[in-house]
Amino acid sequence: MSANAKLYAGVKLREIRTRLKLTQADYAAKLGISLSYLSQMENNHRPVSAGVVLALAQELGADVTELAAGSTERMVADIREALADPVFGTAPPLGDIQLLASNAPNLARSFLTLHRELRETQERLAQVNEALGREDAALAPLPWEEVRDFFHYCDNYIDAVDRAAEHFAARLGDGERRSALARWLETRHGITVATAADAPLRRFDPEARHLALAAHSAGATQTFQILHQIALIEHDDLLEATLDLARFRTEAARAICKTGLANYFAGAALLPYAQFLGRAQELRHDLEALAGAFDASIEQVGQRLSTLQRTGAKGVPFFFVRVDQAGTITKRHSATRLQFARFGGGCPLWNVHQAFETPGRFLRQLAETPDGARYLCLARDVSKPGGGFRAPVRRYAIGLGCEIAHAGALVYADDLDLKNAAAYQPIGVSCRICERRDCHQRAVPPLERPVTVDPNSRDVLPYRIG
Repeated sequence: MSANAKLYAGVKLREIRTRLKLTQADYAAKLGISLSYLSQMENNHRPVSAGVVLALAQELGADVTELAAGSTERMVADIREALADPVFGTAPPLGDIQLLASNAPNLARSFLTLHRELRETQERLAQVNEALGREDAALAPLPWEEVRDFFHYCDNYIDAVDRAAEHFAARLGDGERRSALARWLETRHGITVATAADAPLRRFDPEARHLALAAHSAGATQTFQILHQIALIEHDDLLEATLDLARFRTEAARAICKTGLANYFAGAALLPYAQFLGRAQELRHDLEALAGAFDASIEQVGQRLSTLQRTGAKGVPFFFVRVDQAGTITKRHSATRLQFARFGGGCPLWNVHQAFETPGRFLRQLAETPDGARYLCLARDVSKPGGGFRAPVRRYAIGLGCEIAHAGALVYADDLDLKNAAAYQPIGVSCRICERRDCHQRAVPPLERPVTVDPNSRDVLPYRIG
């Protein structure tokens, strides 16, 4: 948020008051303001003043970072992208969308759910058309987006699971973790762990009490898979309780999310919150150094950095994304104002798409989005061999970044000219909601701008954006 931006956070103010079990009158008294002033702020008729923010921290011990946690901006980005669907025609002004996200977040979430239902219905109709010609065709549910949104709106931080994983890591102690984890399973559960050339990444036989791991997997991957299995065995009640709270519509979504929660536990146990946060700050977020310090992969480190959103002990707010060679986003999360395209491809000017061209190297990029926010972006390719000559190699690129205000905490910013406006590459989220008129990589026109076509003139684009 820019220094001159006004902070409208009425919903968060009410949430803090409700959590503290205070009446409006008591709340106003503790904040040192009138009841009418509090009412105006809670209804977003007035911005939250600096004095109120200070009183929240000093008098009530509230985590004031909640006020600007970015959930409203995240929702605005999601609504704008949903409204870019041609079914809606002309989108409402940005100010109206911001009011909806700030004043009626539940209504905004309902709209996003309705739009997702519309897209799923359209895809199911397409499947019906295909199924008419095939007796074995079935209508497949679309649970991935529901699970993705669950993590998205939790800030990709699940407190109960994170703390359970941190507690488990502390009980495990120091030493070579893969061997220690194998002993843990054998001692406490009678489960043997071994690698096998023909095994998938992880295969557990509950009858034989045997866990097989792929012999060709990297050590960090094997450790992660053992931790995943421990999450399912020792913390199943916690995972199921979290799933109950999520209230997924389908069993498929619930099953997918359970895998995601077990993965979350594994990552949090591999990189325990407080220990990892302290080391990251000490090493200035050097991904390679952190990977070596925790015997983890660079991808595991990058993704973990994006989850450090614990109340009262937040890390640098990062975004994290993983894309394949076709540009499809396979993992994404943002604790920053930068939001990724929910539908369709991302911006081709972003350096994550160039990482495939420079294997084994970190790419750095200073980038600016249409809203004027500036970021330090890192990108690197990630290859996952299949373990044999004819085995397929999975190739991805990962992207990690933060707003320039936090760049000083990263070793990657040391020799960059952060104050030079010309050093920043203009990027967007997706073409349909990007307002830039002169982008040479634009694929489709922006939804909210008129387009004119001159048959006697042609530039890089075959039309002009009004």
